[in-house]
Amino acid sequence: MANEIISYIEMCRREGVSLQKGMNFGIGKTYSVILMSVRPNSPYADRFEDNGTTIVYEGHDCPKSAALRDPKIADQPEFTPKGNPTENGKFHLVAQEHKKGLCAAALVRVYEKIRQGIWSYNGVFHLVDSWQEESDGRTVFKFRLVAVEEEVDERRSTESLTATRRLIPTRVKLEVWERDGGKCVLCGATDNLHFDHIIPYSKGGSSNTAANVQLLCAKHNLEKHDKIE
Repeated sequence: MANEIISYIEMCRREGVSLQKGMNFGIGKTYSVILMSVRPNSPYADRFEDNGTTIVYEGHDCPKSAALRDPKIADQPEFTPKGNPTENGKFHLVAQEHKKGLCAAALVRVYEKIRQGIWSYNGVFHLVDSWQEESDGRTVFKFRLVAVEEEVDERRSTESLTATRRLIPTRVKLEVWERDGGKCVLCGATDNLHFDHIIPYSKGGSSNTAANVQLLCAKHNLEKHDKIE
C-alpha cells in the first residue's frame, strides 16, 4: 500500500532480492523497482512534478573504478563495455517503445528514502517517457513516471490503470514523522506504520500539509480506510 513506512530489510524481503542498486529492471517479472530520494545531497537529481503525481527520475552513473575515480564526470551509460544494455538502457528502451505505441507503459514500484533507516513505499507508477539531457558538462538520463490508481495488482493489464493518486511530499512526511514521534497516533505502535490522510484525498483532503497527515499502524489505517474521523 502506498505511503507505507518500510525498513530496508523488509523492502528486500518483499521484493525477494537484496536491493543493492537504485534501478532494478524487471525484478518482479511483471514490474520493475526503483529506489529514489529527494533529500539534500542525494547522489541523483530526482524530483516530483504535477503536484506529486509525477516523478522525474535521474539515471545512474558508471560504476566507480580504478580508471574512473569520479563517475560524476562521465556520461551516464546506455550500454556496458560489452555492448549489453545497462539499467539506464533497459528502462530507456521500454519507455521509447511505449512512446511509439509498441507496448503498454511498464509498471514500476517506487521506494523513497526519507531519512537514514526510513523508507516510504510510494506505490506503483507507469514509465511513460525517457530522454537524455546535459547536466554539469555531461549527459544524463531522465525518466518520467506517473502515479497510477492505488491498490493495483501488477499482474493486471496496464491499460486499465489511471493516474489519479497524488503523493505526499517528502517535506510533509518528514514533518509528520518528527511530530508524531515515529509512532501510531492511536496506539503508539512503532512498526507497520503508514502516512495517513486525516481527511482522505478522495474527499478533498490535502497531501501538501502536515496538518492533514498522521502516522497510523496498519491495523488502525485499515480500520479507518476512507472514513473521516
